Amino acid sequence: MVTHPPKGLHGQAVEELGRRIIRGDYPPGSVVDPVRFETELGVSKTVVREAMRVLASKGLLESKQKRGTTIRPRADWNLLDSDLLRWQGSSAPTDGFLEDLAEVRAIVEPAGARLAATRRTSADLDAMRQALDAMAAAGADADAMVEADLAFHRALLESAHNELLSRMEVVIEAGLRIRDRIVHGARHFSDSIPVHQELLDAVEAGDPDAAVAAVESLLAQASDDLAAVRARDDHEDVATHTLPKELP
Repeated sequence: MVTHPPKGLHGQAVEELGRRIIRGDYPPGSVVDPVRFETELGVSKTVVREAMRVLASKGLLESKQKRGTTIRPRADWNLLDSDLLRWQGSSAPTDGFLEDLAEVRAIVEPAGARLAATRRTSADLDAMRQALDAMAAAGADADAMVEADLAFHRALLESAHNELLSRMEVVIEAGLRIRDRIVHGARHFSDSIPVHQELLDAVEAGDPDAAVAAVESLLAQASDDLAAVRARDDHEDVATHTLPKELP
């Protein structure tokens, strides 16, 4: 499932208001002023009303008589909604959010790989090979690498042929896209093609244990790469704030 920001005034309004809520610009319980949004976004009352209806369906807003429209508690948000996942990771994802995504991947992907090793079809294997070839061809193109990586993991999960497990694709994609954007964008990452190849080989050979081991190696590598980038960024921040002042 590839998700993209919606187009048109209505889609843009949903996108902007959703990001603001997720970012914490409006705390839970605060009252939403539609007129303010109309002015700030430069859109009609109808556009704002429809955007708020969409956000209400995602658990972000609720309307009550005499209270108007308010931000719902985070516990009520549909956190598995593809838009909410994208909004949370689109700016500066928190460590807690990244850890949650990593934990879900660690639960879902090994299970998916185990099933894929026993249920994959020739079409599934072809899809994984094509994605791996695209990863190799991406070279230094970070965007192409991210999309190829997503395609590989999407094909892996589809190879499990479990409809409910496939629905977890939205979480896997969110975790991968955020991690890849940070790591590949920083040009600091290990060569993940060999371990992806190991995973493909294990699935093709019908070896569930080897497939699980390969996924776990891949997840460990991904975690190490992300930690290295974030540690480097923290070091640079400290260095920036501790530079000596110039002498007069």
